[in-house]
Amino acid sequence: MRLNIEHKTAYRYEQLVKSSTQYLRLTPQDSVHQHIISWQLTLPAEAVCTTDAWGNVLHVLTVDQPHQLLEIEARGVVEIFDEVELAPDPACTLSPLVFLRASALTLPDAAIRDFAQRYYRADAPLSSLETLMGELLLKMPYQPGSTQVTDCAAKVFAAGSGVCQDHSHVFLACCRSLGIPARYVSGYLYTDNVEHVATHAWVEAWLDGSWHSFDITNNTRSVRQHLKLAVGVDYLDACPVRGMRLGGGGEDMLAVAAVQQVQPQQ
Repeated sequence: MRLNIEHKTAYRYEQLVKSSTQYLRLTPQDSVHQHIISWQLTLPAEAVCTTDAWGNVLHVLTVDQPHQLLEIEARGVVEIFDEVELAPDPACTLSPLVFLRASALTLPDAAIRDFAQRYYRADAPLSSLETLMGELLLKMPYQPGSTQVTDCAAKVFAAGSGVCQDHSHVFLACCRSLGIPARYVSGYLYTDNVEHVATHAWVEAWLDGSWHSFDITNNTRSVRQHLKLAVGVDYLDACPVRGMRLGGGGEDMLAVAAVQQVQPQQ
C-alpha cells in the first residue's frame, strides 16, 4: 500500500514569543514494514537533524526571532508492506529491557495490575495479550475529547474512556507490570473511519525475540495501514512535536493530518 501524508501544525500566540525550540519527530525511517519514497519538512528556520536515544530521527528547530505564528509541515510518500511483526530496529541499539521502565504517564496502579493479571497467561503470552487488548478497549471505549495529554494511565483507566494515546499508555502499564518490555509508537493511520484522526498511537511488545504490534484503539495486531514515526517509553518520548518557548502568553494549536492511498505510477 502506498500512502501520501500531509501533516500541518500551527501555533498562534497571544503575544510575541521571544524565542522557541521545538523537538520534531516527524521523519519516518525505512524498515521491513515501510519504505520512504519521499519526505520533506517545511520549517520557518533551519533545524539541526540528529538521532535521539530511542533511535528516532530528531530535528531540533530553534526560532530566535520574535514571532506570534509558528508553522510546521511534513509531507511525503511511503510504501507500506504486509509485514505484521517487526524485526529489531537497526537504528536502535538499546536493549528491549529498557522498555520495562515505567514513566509517570505509564505507572500501573493496583487496578491496572489486577486487570493485566486477569487476562494474561504465561503459557500463551501473545494470544493472551491480544485478549487483553480487546478487553481493554471494551473497558475504555474510544471517546475523543474525554482526556488530556497530561493524563496518566491510572487516571484514564479509572475514567473508563480515552483516545489512542490513553489506550497505549494503559496497555504499556499492563505489559510492564507483567514483566514484558513494551514501547509507545507514534505515527499515522490510513482508515475510512472518520471518527479516528490520521495521527495515531499504538504499542509494540517484545516477545520471543521480536516486536509485536498492538493497536488497541482498533483492536488489531495488523499494521498494514500504519506508518511509524517514532518510539519511546511514552507519549512524551515519541510525540511528533514538542517544545518550549519564552513569552507569548496563551496559545492556540491546530494540527491537521491527512493520509491518502495513492496508486504507484506505472
